[in-house]
Amino acid sequence: MDLVMKILPSLLEGTKTTLALFFLTLILSLPLGLIVGLGSATKWKPLRAAIGAYIWIIRGTPLLLQMIFIFYGLPLYSDIVFDRFSAALLAFVINYTAYYAEIFRGGIQSISKGQYEGAQVLGLTRFQTARKIVIPQVVKVVLPSIGNEIITLVKDTSLVYALGLSEVMKAGRIAMQREVSIVPLVVVAVIYLLLTGVVTIFLKLTEKKFNYYK
Repeated sequence: MDLVMKILPSLLEGTKTTLALFFLTLILSLPLGLIVGLGSATKWKPLRAAIGAYIWIIRGTPLLLQMIFIFYGLPLYSDIVFDRFSAALLAFVINYTAYYAEIFRGGIQSISKGQYEGAQVLGLTRFQTARKIVIPQVVKVVLPSIGNEIITLVKDTSLVYALGLSEVMKAGRIAMQREVSIVPLVVVAVIYLLLTGVVTIFLKLTEKKFNYYK
């Protein structure tokens, strides 16, 4: 217990970086994923092709490689330079936007054509159709898949160690080496379990709320 209390402050300090990256990625990538998902479901072929290429590249390469490319690669061939956290955040947003876009695209395409036709009969504009009819149903359909990606995001934040950021995993590894004990890693595991547990509870409550749209 004494060892836990000794290392806890440094682990909690690292958790701040983990939470900041998690929430900012979520806040930025979810709406962007919806926008890109709507674009990928459009009938305009050039836009669909461009979005398809983006999703293929991002989903086909590791997030770790994308972070390294943005932080170390871009400055070699341009004047674009990011600090460590901004580089990690940009890579996470680009990566998760692609995954969310595919999830939203599947949800959008699951809506029957009859509902769009019914909206036209009622005189709704495309924006009103999307806001009042399509998006509420899509959100309910995609919630389980979105939830899985959000939980994965919690764990993926540990990858930022590659850029030298002091997040909870790095803090735990340093504490383990300093104290020559596996206890710090056990505490890190507990922190991740608590974070994913809170996210899981929130997602279940959100799913119950959208049961209205059955």
